[in-house]
Amino acid sequence: MISWRSELNRLLIILLIALLVGLLIQRPTLAILAALTYYCGHNLFQLRKLALWANSQRQTSAPPESSGIWGGIFDSFYRLQRQERLASDYLKSIINKAQESSAALEIAVVLINKQGTLDWWNSASEQLLGIRYPNDRNQAVTNLIRDPRFAEYFHHENYSSTLRLEALGVSARTLEFQIALFGEHEKLMLVRDVTQLHRLESMRRDFVGNVSHELGTPITVIKGYLETLIDHFDELPQRWHKPIEQMRSQSQRMENIVRDLLVLTSIETRATAKHEDSVDAGELIAEISSDTQALIAEKKHRFIVDCPAGIKISGQRSELYSAISNLVINAVKYTPEGGSITIRGALVEGDLRLSVADNGIGIDAQHIPRLTERFYRVDPSRSAETGGTGLGLAIVKHILVRHDGELLIESTLGSGSSFTARLPAGRITQT
Repeated sequence: MISWRSELNRLLIILLIALLVGLLIQRPTLAILAALTYYCGHNLFQLRKLALWANSQRQTSAPPESSGIWGGIFDSFYRLQRQERLASDYLKSIINKAQESSAALEIAVVLINKQGTLDWWNSASEQLLGIRYPNDRNQAVTNLIRDPRFAEYFHHENYSSTLRLEALGVSARTLEFQIALFGEHEKLMLVRDVTQLHRLESMRRDFVGNVSHELGTPITVIKGYLETLIDHFDELPQRWHKPIEQMRSQSQRMENIVRDLLVLTSIETRATAKHEDSVDAGELIAEISSDTQALIAEKKHRFIVDCPAGIKISGQRSELYSAISNLVINAVKYTPEGGSITIRGALVEGDLRLSVADNGIGIDAQHIPRLTERFYRVDPSRSAETGGTGLGLAIVKHILVRHDGELLIESTLGSGSSFTARLPAGRITQT
């Protein structure tokens, strides 16, 4: 590359030669003026070549040839052009691979720009959503997926959870939508066919519900006869007392399991009610505390209740009572006699947090992620002792999800546990 110093030396040499020629012809001023005119004309000519190249096919044609500093400039443009082509080819190959791989997916992949219109989609999108190329390009996605629930999900921009819808025109197909934000408020939408999974879930709920209903009657009969036998213990041999007591205990446990299964199935299958109650959080906590203490007075637990007045929750009172009551009963079961249980309500950044804390045996951290699974127990051998069904926390989780909330669990082995029901600010009012 020719440096600016070399170009200045070249200009000085031209002027010096022009001066010598001018002295020979006794016209030095005219000679220097002619040299400067030539130099300026040469540069203007090179500048014109650069402008013509820049305004024409500069992406496909090479820069013009020249010498001196202009040759260096054109060579620099040529190197930049080559680098740009290599980077462009690399990006094109990556995009082609991404498009080819996404075309092989059974999941629909749709790119949506910040205006909410379609930029690109794979072939699975045409099958699942009926999008057609090129007719639907730059069409608003809400015009193509005409469902009020999708429009609300899309515009609300709370994409932490997925949305399930029945496919338009195909009543037997269920689609699951998931959207992620990226770039300058652009969106990536993934859609998959979950029809089979949806059917399996429905079959599972129906099976559990039917079995629970069918087991209810024989368990009631067995329990009734056992209670009759217990009422006539004095007429039975002593060796039968313990087996009958154990049978009654196990029948009561089975009855509790069937009851909780029916509650859980009802929560899963019941649609969200259009009418919601305005539930006073303080009154709800006080009622649950009073009812629980009446049931377990023999354990002599100390209850601490703390909740600010005037906090209202929008939701189903019976379900909220069930959720918090399950947390309190769970704390009672795993807190030794004479222990303390704290039920507290507090507003944190607009959200309401109803927590139930105890100083019981605590839970090892490895078990916490699985506590809300059906029938999961930290120590299966304790189920008979505590009378637990393994369904209480699953019920709590489903109720909170129905109320747009979540269950937060903190525990240290040997130091107690804290279960917190977080309800969003949109369901909370304070008077």
